[in-house]
Amino acid sequence: MTVRHFLSSTSVTPDEMSAILDRAAEMKAKREPSARLAGRTVAMIFEKPSTRTRVSFEVAIGELGARALALSAAELQLGRGETVADTGRVLGRYVHGIVVRTFGQDRVEDLAASSGIPVVNALTDHEHPCQALADLLTIRERFGTLSGRSLAYVGDGNNVAHSLLLAGAMAGMRVAVATPPGYEPDASVVSEATSIAAATGGAIECGDDPAALVSGADAVYTDVWASMGREAEQAARVRAFAGFQVDEALMRHAKPDAIALHCLPAHRGEEIAAGVIDGAQSAVWDQAENRLHVQKALLEWLLG
Repeated sequence: MTVRHFLSSTSVTPDEMSAILDRAAEMKAKREPSARLAGRTVAMIFEKPSTRTRVSFEVAIGELGARALALSAAELQLGRGETVADTGRVLGRYVHGIVVRTFGQDRVEDLAASSGIPVVNALTDHEHPCQALADLLTIRERFGTLSGRSLAYVGDGNNVAHSLLLAGAMAGMRVAVATPPGYEPDASVVSEATSIAAATGGAIECGDDPAALVSGADAVYTDVWASMGREAEQAARVRAFAGFQVDEALMRHAKPDAIALHCLPAHRGEEIAAGVIDGAQSAVWDQAENRLHVQKALLEWLLG
């Protein structure tokens, strides 16, 4: 039997992604405990701090009837130099799946290669694919469809931007990314997303003019300017990202019924204005809730 993982947005096909979103919507509409994964144990490894990811995954695992085993790096021999591969080999003998929030993408790939059980990328420096699933579900809830919709991301070309480019392309969306020069998304990700979009009817555009790229967007998205691990760059990034705040003026370039998105935590007055995140166009709290529902659907798909 082939073991499936969710290490990247492209770990699933467009049809599989659509099915996961369909199932997530069903689970949200009728939220109730399930015994679908009764008797299973899912290890959750957190090498980075977490609020939404930790809570949403632990609740999701419990509502599916499984047991969540939360582990920090300090509680594992990873913190004392044991290799990721050796950790995977051992955990694969004990548990039925692994959710991991870590640094390099190579770490989740090593776990997947060594453990012999499904591994879920709950965030790496390169991608945040579970977040992208929640983002797409939120957009679909508001507009009914994804294909042909326009998503504009403004800010740092980081892991969130990477997953949005890939997942949005898979859904047949126009994904536009506006970053200051020098902070663009990885060129290989842009190239892959462009190839995917060519097959799905989507489109990819990158540049350094937020107003132009937000023009006509259905959803305007941003993230913190200094991701975890880059806090020392905060002052330099505040200067570099001047003019890239998602504020009321920028939102006026989008469609009148456009929504504002942010994966949280947010720094009001930096990457997003308080009047936007707390205003009528904000879908941020639905977006945060949807982490729970898409992850339930994903875990059911991988382990059910």
